[in-house]
Amino acid sequence: MSNPSPDASLEKIPRHVALIMDGNGRWALSRGLPRLAGHKAGTENLRRIIRASVEFGVKYLTIYAFSTENWGRPPEEVRGLMNILEDVIDRELAELHKEGVQLRHIGRLERLAPTLQEKVLDAVDVTRNNDRLILNIAFNYGGRDEIVQAIQRMMKDGVPPEKVTDEMVSQYLYTAGVPDPDLVIRTSGELRVSNFLIWQAAYSEWYITPTYWPDFDKKEYRRALEAYAQRDRRYGGVYDEVANKNNG
Repeated sequence: MSNPSPDASLEKIPRHVALIMDGNGRWALSRGLPRLAGHKAGTENLRRIIRASVEFGVKYLTIYAFSTENWGRPPEEVRGLMNILEDVIDRELAELHKEGVQLRHIGRLERLAPTLQEKVLDAVDVTRNNDRLILNIAFNYGGRDEIVQAIQRMMKDGVPPEKVTDEMVSQYLYTAGVPDPDLVIRTSGELRVSNFLIWQAAYSEWYITPTYWPDFDKKEYRRALEAYAQRDRRYGGVYDEVANKNNG
């Protein structure tokens, strides 16, 4: 990877970028390939985007790798996706650790094979002290499920209703301690949230590109960051109010 200095030509770098990596299957079908070939190509592209995130100065990157709804896909595709995750950990962990990437898993581990669960937990443990880039991997993740689990844990902990606040709920989510995403990028042109970070992305900026994920390269990534730099984030207010709050 290059030196971790922000790209000086970009005016405003989002601290946290979230990615819905969509279009792998359509990318493959457009080339006469099986859908799984698209997922493999998408995994190869992820390595490039992680590297670009460091070069651009992004500190947190959250990727939507496998949703709770993806279990409904054909069994052979699900097995293939599980194999890809295991293969990525086997091949990439040492390099990611060397480059200072901290891996975190958000979502449920229960339905993963025990050997894969162990590898995920080991990868999280090995990289826990790295801070060059925090990489959240949303695998077997669903936004509604995350909120339901947060409510269940609050009830189990005996949190009284009057103590439930935005900040309290955030502390019970998988992403506790991580700033909400500034920018959410979705590839392949689909205009859906798809149950991804539905609490955390309430005030995120969105960037939709028709480019399929395997073709979403550093140049396309830069376009998304440039578009973000032109936005005025208002968080439900008006520009003057937000500017005064930030300056105060």
